Amino acid sequence: MNRTKRRLIAFCAISLLGRGARAEKWKIDADHSSARFSVRHLMVENVTGGFSRVSGTIETDPKDVARSRIEAVIDATTIDTKDAGRDRHLRSADFFDVKKFPQKRSLQKVPQNNLEWALMADGVPASDVYKVLATKEGVDRAFKKLDTIKPFVSVWWTAGAQPPQLLASGEVAMATAYNGRIFDATQTDNQPFEIIWDAQVWQYDLFGVLKGAPHAAEAMDFVKFATGTQPLAAQASWISYGPARASSIPLIGKHWKTGIDMAPNMPTAPDNFKTALQQDVQFWADHQDELNERFSAWLAQ
Repeated sequence: MNRTKRRLIAFCAISLLGRGARAEKWKIDADHSSARFSVRHLMVENVTGGFSRVSGTIETDPKDVARSRIEAVIDATTIDTKDAGRDRHLRSADFFDVKKFPQKRSLQKVPQNNLEWALMADGVPASDVYKVLATKEGVDRAFKKLDTIKPFVSVWWTAGAQPPQLLASGEVAMATAYNGRIFDATQTDNQPFEIIWDAQVWQYDLFGVLKGAPHAAEAMDFVKFATGTQPLAAQASWISYGPARASSIPLIGKHWKTGIDMAPNMPTAPDNFKTALQQDVQFWADHQDELNERFSAWLAQ
């Protein structure tokens, strides 16, 4: 990686030094910059890839090249080696890497999602998560992985409003959260939060009409309206939750207040959905009581 870094710096210096005879400071355009790399993997193959989000500054001094310098910040969560499984392994485990990131964390006070993320961070492919979690060994493995970060979880949140508040106050440096809450905090409160979409867990919201309801026909009319293509697309202008209908996606517009394009901020946007895991509601219907009991006992230890 050091060799790759030197190549990147040399390229930047050569491409910029010829622009003038006086010292200048340049800002790296994060929207049009990227970093590429090539590393030897297990002495067998060269793995190439890149990071799509790079920011920083470049200072040049043509009279004294030794005083020129580059400061760059590479967002490691944007790594792309064209291998979704490998990229997931390289990214999602960071939440569990307390040696590299010893800052305080916050997790929801439920076993759902936490057990799934623990297994994925431990190397289980998303397609196998519930197969593994359905075994005693898989549950043990998930809790063993959670053991590694438990001392660093300072708050177990119980309300969706808590994660953005905890992040804004600096009480924690990272947290699991509902993406709509984090998006709202960044857009309406100007909070400098970053959403890591890797290994997101998603689920459908549902409508239900009780059998024997006195206004069942009217209720079904509302459900028909609310789940229509245009209403679902319009809803996405208020909160960054993806429409359930594929026909709504091309109609997603801008945020009602800030005017930002909402489509790239949907959990279901292609770049955000690459490593997503659909929550298995049948699994939790079958195992929630036992896993709630074990999770509560684990928290109390």
